[in-house]
Amino acid sequence: MKKYTENNERIKRKYLTFLKQAKGQNEASIDAVAKAISRFEQYNRYKDFKAFHFEQAIGFKKHLANQKHHKTGKPLSLATMNGTVRHLKAFVEWLSQETGYKSRIKYSDAEYFNLSEKEARTAKAKRQKPVASVEQIKHVISIMPNSSVIEKRDSALIAFILLTGARDSAVASMKLKHIDLKAGTVYQDAREVNTKFSKSFTTCFFPVGDDVRNIVVDWVKYLRNELQMGNDAPLFPKTKMSQGPDNSFQVSGLSCEHWSSAAAIRKIFKDAFSLAGLPNFNPHSFRDTLAALGEKLCQSPEEFKAWSQNLGHERVLTTFFSYGEVQPTRQIELIQKLGQPRDTDTQNINAAELAKAVAHEMRKQAM
Repeated sequence: MKKYTENNERIKRKYLTFLKQAKGQNEASIDAVAKAISRFEQYNRYKDFKAFHFEQAIGFKKHLANQKHHKTGKPLSLATMNGTVRHLKAFVEWLSQETGYKSRIKYSDAEYFNLSEKEARTAKAKRQKPVASVEQIKHVISIMPNSSVIEKRDSALIAFILLTGARDSAVASMKLKHIDLKAGTVYQDAREVNTKFSKSFTTCFFPVGDDVRNIVVDWVKYLRNELQMGNDAPLFPKTKMSQGPDNSFQVSGLSCEHWSSAAAIRKIFKDAFSLAGLPNFNPHSFRDTLAALGEKLCQSPEEFKAWSQNLGHERVLTTFFSYGEVQPTRQIELIQKLGQPRDTDTQNINAAELAKAVAHEMRKQAM
């Protein structure tokens, strides 16, 4: 059976180019869209998109509900299903405006890709995410082996992400020149660092303890003084491999190159937390840790705004909504404290300031 249609390939290429060049979507997002369209084509036996009918969307949803994940063998999650049909809905809406298609496809036909209201709510529902405490992360670092240069790099890597909250993709592309030990800052320069939305910003070291900071400081000094690396050297060089006497490949120190992706960083985290007998907290989860720490330490809207900006968020509500979930243990602690005597005047002032700041941010987002 033919597994592609010339017309479909042309219009798909045009749509994916539209997403990249006109909508500014990144490669990962575009790949997800392409995968969703491919899934639909496979189900529809590669019929020309010009023959699209809303009943195909209904049938595809039923088909998707019966599919299993290729790794786990379990049914696809509602979140996966929702993401797939959402991409297809947007594609059909765009298709209905294109020459050669708009006379055949109604804009409203795309609505048939919607899941039921109950399914959509379930798909979008947030699950309670476990968040590592600063103390747990410090424990992980403390028991990591620290003899070889590779082991020093790995422990410094985890300490650095706790100290800065930097995303793993950014860390993989950072250079020595981006860190200023004297000022206690990291400049995430989008021209050289793979930051989210290609945004440049400065991050000040978070107050997570001198022990964590000292690990990072010692690592940077080691690279500069012992290994004689210059400003353009990677902050965390990838592992250098060489051929041993038996012709097998073995670790032989550090390379002068950056990691090509963040996959190696995630493996370092997985191995370190496994060694400590803790769940696999990935690099991105440290941002949740820091958001939770900010909720404890910040005493005013201005302080929390600064904390939010330090995470690279332009708007404080991003920190509140994306990372600022109160953990159950902290929730209990806060509720219990509400029954204890407090300085009412200070409490009222801080509450009023915070409410005012949140309202202001919500108004800005609504504009």
